[in-house]
Amino acid sequence: MTIIIAGTVRVPPENAEALLPHMERQLAASRAEDGCITYSYGFDVEDPGLIRVFEVWRDQAAVDAHFKAPHMPVWRAAGAELGVFDRRLSLYEVASERAL
Repeated sequence: MTIIIAGTVRVPPENAEALLPHMERQLAASRAEDGCITYSYGFDVEDPGLIRVFEVWRDQAAVDAHFKAPHMPVWRAAGAELGVFDRRLSLYEVASERAL
């Protein structure tokens, strides 16, 4: 069953630019993982401290491996250092999909 993780996190707007290199490393490492279909971040146009998160994984095993990947503690430490807060992510189990 395909897994989608979607939601938001916040960073103080004055730290957003400093977070970018960490985001780029996290994106590259996560996208290289087995089972990663999509992994993306995007800053909200109207709220520069709001980061939208969207991930698609092949299955729960891939998500579990992702959370144990060696780059995850590095990412979490960078986020903590730069004040990332208000993490609101949800996991969705997708039984089917179709194009619109």
